[in-house]
Amino acid sequence: MTINDFIDALPKVELHVHLIGSASVSTVLELSRRHPGSVVPANEEDLRAFYTFRDFPHFAQVYGAVNGLVRDPEDVATLVLGLARDLSGQGVRYVELQVTPYAHHIVGMPKREVTQALDLAAKQSVADHGVEMAYIFDIPGEFGEEAAKITLDHALREPPAALVGFGLGGIEQSRPRFRDAFRDAFAAARAAGLHSVPHGGEMTGPETIWEVIEGLGAERVGHGISCLDDPRLVAHLRETQLPLDVCPTSNVCTGQVQRIEDHPLPRMLAEGLFVTLNSDDPPMFATTLADEYRLAARVFGLGARELAGLARNGVQASYLPAERKQALMAEIDALAAGA
Repeated sequence: MTINDFIDALPKVELHVHLIGSASVSTVLELSRRHPGSVVPANEEDLRAFYTFRDFPHFAQVYGAVNGLVRDPEDVATLVLGLARDLSGQGVRYVELQVTPYAHHIVGMPKREVTQALDLAAKQSVADHGVEMAYIFDIPGEFGEEAAKITLDHALREPPAALVGFGLGGIEQSRPRFRDAFRDAFAAARAAGLHSVPHGGEMTGPETIWEVIEGLGAERVGHGISCLDDPRLVAHLRETQLPLDVCPTSNVCTGQVQRIEDHPLPRMLAEGLFVTLNSDDPPMFATTLADEYRLAARVFGLGARELAGLARNGVQASYLPAERKQALMAEIDALAAGA
């Protein structure tokens, strides 16, 4: 079995992917035709060029433009089902999809209708594609207190059945101004039984990771790549085995890492940190989850055993029920034993 065959056969989970950023070229073109007049290109060649980012603020601008195509609940369901279709061909069994309710709120979508679309799409994802869908509601950090309030209200009053987590993303440099609002929102979400899964250490230093751990009660951290700059933090992450959702291609495309060869993933593994492998916004970065595994093999020299370990980490860090975790781990172990 070649390493590519192994990766194709490997059961996977995707723990860090965003609803808007998951929209494939074909899905975005479908939305463009549905809602003409957007700044988003309506042909494939121009759209791929549109997905070339100068830096993270430029990425956020493009991301916002694509979000502007999502105007009604039917569009939300189209995105979810498009992602399920794309993941099903990569051996992905389960995904925790990051949804930003505030983005739907500002274009006038009622919370209940968004939730109904998410519920319907989750059922269809399993029925049509064999992909189990869970949701994480994500605060866009740069929009501050209002975004925190809207996200929390939607999570508590009109949650989709598959809502498992509460997150915080966006531009990390804006967070200190809204620290108290974010802490209060996460405290309420955790009290309601949601898991804390904020981004941290993607575009800022280790202090942001400490903040999400100590201030937001993070149970898993999105990205976390700047942790290596703080030996005390590395020791803490190693001891606690707090999962870090790492997205190598994303970090290069948004300018957080200059070259893929410089990505800290190998060092994080060598330090004994708990790492999962994810795609973040795959079509925008011309990648897939399977491609991230191929990259880890090709660039970082990981073999079947190490790739199976990353897949196991994803299952272990997920919020699947224990029996589902055990079944997936058994599949991974059986494949690895025969590799």
